[in-house]
Amino acid sequence: MALVLFNNLSEKDKSNAIENLITESTPRQDFFLMVILSVLMATFGILINNTAVIIGSMLIAPILYPILSLSLGIVMADFKLISRSFYTLLKSMVFGIAAAALIALFFAQGYETSLVEPSLIYVMIAIIAGLAASFALIKPQLSETLPGIAISVTLIPPLAATGIGIAKFDWNLISNSFVLFMVNAIGIIFASMIVFSLMHLYIKRVEARKAIKKEEKAVKQEKENAEKEKEKNSSL
Repeated sequence: MALVLFNNLSEKDKSNAIENLITESTPRQDFFLMVILSVLMATFGILINNTAVIIGSMLIAPILYPILSLSLGIVMADFKLISRSFYTLLKSMVFGIAAAALIALFFAQGYETSLVEPSLIYVMIAIIAGLAASFALIKPQLSETLPGIAISVTLIPPLAATGIGIAKFDWNLISNSFVLFMVNAIGIIFASMIVFSLMHLYIKRVEARKAIKKEEKAVKQEKENAEKEKEKNSSL
């Protein structure tokens, strides 16, 4: 069964999946905006203890993609992809935590924040989610399940809770929340590395490099267009 599950993909499907993953994890301004908005939503959801709001925040968060692309970079032994993905993830964490801390400074008074203790259960959930996410990413017919997978693993709420902890100077909340995020991220990376290896994506390093160059060129062009538009408006 394993042979059928991991070896019934066309080379085109693999290439398309890699290109899509790199595109979705490109560190554009709109990517970081969505991260900030999702963390802000999660922050308010945690403060008012509203599960529906927290789930909504995980639906709009794109942070799963750089984690998966980091895993792909490790499997391919591609330092360019690893550094690019790590940079995107690190910057997302900094922006998200800072935004949550800023909001919590003004709105956290009078609200109690429940403490979540990292445990082996969360490790298992992260591993299962990583297996499901990486498998669904490569299988075109399963790509619609990715939002549901994003909900199942806790990534955005711990960043929001870390920011709240910083605003409240609560070391226990900061440490437990951040450790929970790291546990989930590492679990996803570990599991997706297994899936990507079984699917032999390491042979697609050239396609990954081409996708990265294409995205870098597109980002550069966007910046140049923005500068031209700014100069045009300032001259009016």
